[in-house]
Amino acid sequence: MANFLYQGDLPDGLDLGPSVAIDCEAMGLNHKRDRLCLVQMSSGDGNCHLVQVAPGQTEAPNLQRLLADPEVLKLFHFGRFDIAAMAQTFGTLAAPVYCTKIASKLVRTFTDRHGLKYLLNDLCGIDVSKQQQQSDWGAETLTEAQLDYAASDVLHLHKLKDALDVMLAREGRTALAQQCFDFLPTRAQLDLEGWPEIDIFAH
Repeated sequence: MANFLYQGDLPDGLDLGPSVAIDCEAMGLNHKRDRLCLVQMSSGDGNCHLVQVAPGQTEAPNLQRLLADPEVLKLFHFGRFDIAAMAQTFGTLAAPVYCTKIASKLVRTFTDRHGLKYLLNDLCGIDVSKQQQQSDWGAETLTEAQLDYAASDVLHLHKLKDALDVMLAREGRTALAQQCFDFLPTRAQLDLEGWPEIDIFAH
């Protein structure tokens, strides 16, 4: 396994295949206030490609092409946040997408533990550390510990998706999950447009 760190964008000609696991690190959870700092990606081959986003940066052409490519499935865990963060920064809405957190909530109704750490442990037998989760992602130079943490959030998403797909099929909820994934970019857009907590489907 190797981490490849880039400044500002993915390199020209990098092909990450038909499905790419993506996660983001930001200065906080408020899209209007807290800037995007890092976007990490993996094709499921054990390698991680990380793009450090500069303060004030609004374009990353190669990354934006990947996000918008209809032939590439983007895998997330809690994609609602990451999709909105990248849309806020780059103006590009990721699609098509798959979210392991949504899949878990649809089939693992026997538990309220849907965090990535729990899912990887329960379904894949993989233990990941969350020690660096609240570190300073806006630092000019990121530590090896930060890069390893960021990589751990995407390296196993393909394997996790496979396990969840089996459960979705078993419970007859594959089609329902797909409809939720299709709506997810719109849900992220609603967050950015001012409806983060309001259920517009309520009475």
